[in-house]
Amino acid sequence: MNTTLTLSLRAFFAVGLTCVALSVQAQAVDAPAAEQLLEASKCGKCHSLDKQKDGPPYKKTAAKYKGKADGEAKLFTHMTTGPTIEIDGVKEEHVKIKSKDDAAVKNVARYILTR
Repeated sequence: MNTTLTLSLRAFFAVGLTCVALSVQAQAVDAPAAEQLLEASKCGKCHSLDKQKDGPPYKKTAAKYKGKADGEAKLFTHMTTGPTIEIDGVKEEHVKIKSKDDAAVKNVARYILTR
């Protein structure tokens, strides 16, 4: 095979593998940290992994956003802005997650999306 073509193919595959590795690393979830922040924020009062409470279970939320590129961003906004929600016909402000660290909140969003 042509040496230039061989080098070009090797470079192409190296760049491709690097992109895949960075993508996987960017999407990594620190589950213990997410669970700790969910607990500290008292999210379990209204949400659980798979049981319906006043709020939807994480599995239902993950299914809703599965395959949607803006899923993480929408969850982040929901957890940080305190939007008005309706529970049993009563409107109230959703409790904001107890963190000013955007990376920690994004980790929680990814955690929920992987349930």
